[in-house]
Amino acid sequence: MSETNIAATPSAAPSATPVAKPIPHRLTTLRWPLLATAAVLLLACLAPFQLVPFHTFQLAMAMIYAVTLLGLNLLVGHTGQISLGHGAFFAVGAYTAAIAMERWDLPYLATIPIAAAVTFVLGFALGVPALRLRGLYLALVTLAIAIFLVPLLKRFDGLTGGSMGLVVDKPVPPAWTGLAEDQWLYFLALATTVLSFVLVAGMLRSRVGRALHAVRDNEIAAEVLGVNLAHYKTLAFAWSALLAGIAGAVYTWVIAFVSPDSFALTLSITLLAGLVVGGLGTTWGPLLGGLFVMFVPSFAQDVNQAAPGVIFGLLIIAVMYLAPKGLAGLATQWTQWLGHRVRKGKTHAH
Repeated sequence: MSETNIAATPSAAPSATPVAKPIPHRLTTLRWPLLATAAVLLLACLAPFQLVPFHTFQLAMAMIYAVTLLGLNLLVGHTGQISLGHGAFFAVGAYTAAIAMERWDLPYLATIPIAAAVTFVLGFALGVPALRLRGLYLALVTLAIAIFLVPLLKRFDGLTGGSMGLVVDKPVPPAWTGLAEDQWLYFLALATTVLSFVLVAGMLRSRVGRALHAVRDNEIAAEVLGVNLAHYKTLAFAWSALLAGIAGAVYTWVIAFVSPDSFALTLSITLLAGLVVGGLGTTWGPLLGGLFVMFVPSFAQDVNQAAPGVIFGLLIIAVMYLAPKGLAGLATQWTQWLGHRVRKGKTHAH
């Protein structure tokens, strides 16, 4: 057979086009969360330029609560511990910032590391006795902290201002920013929120996060596998308190006033309810919970000033009935359904 005939045979002919490799399903599923995150950040950056100052203030407060719930989620959702006194760490961070600004005349940015350090130490100190407690007993201990904090703050009036509280100056926006006061405070809250979420996301993807999840799922199995229960439980309390303290410091910047009655027991209970409604152990749960904590009581007050607590409670029951995994779980289901429909449409198109 000649060379021409050999080249003409089908077996020797090169393939027309290379076969395209299918996109891995993991990359497809990651696309939607990344797009959602980018969209949320874009809307967050544009919001203060489109809203009136009061609504800008409300969104800043929602982000402050989101950082607090991020810490609570690290403890409750990812480690399986319980806390009914997280508002106390929030209050300690707020008062630390207020005292540093008003009594010691420190710049407001310097209050963040101070509040973080103080609440980290307190959280670690609480985590040590919590090693011997769990369930309802641990809940009662944390509840007791939230109860006695308010009269304790009122007692040391020389430092905390007593029942009258402390008034501080709001941070002034730098001239080069061209921002109004409410916009500057909003972006400070936004920067704190983004950095906190990035920090916690990195922690949960590390061996620390895997250890915390092992403690949450089965303490005995985790200990058999070599997880130091005492170390990671106290670490969870400390980091959870640290995030609440940072949020409290930013709260002081935005409100420019702290008083004991602002951190009553109802704050701790509302924070825990907001986290459950937002979604325990989820990425978006603290953010959705922060929006819930900020806007739902205000909405309930507008609907009926005589019974805002009743309306607030009914809304919590309704959300739990319609979305047992929280608002974040409901959003995840919608995202998965939308992604499935898009992939199905592309398959039919080919």
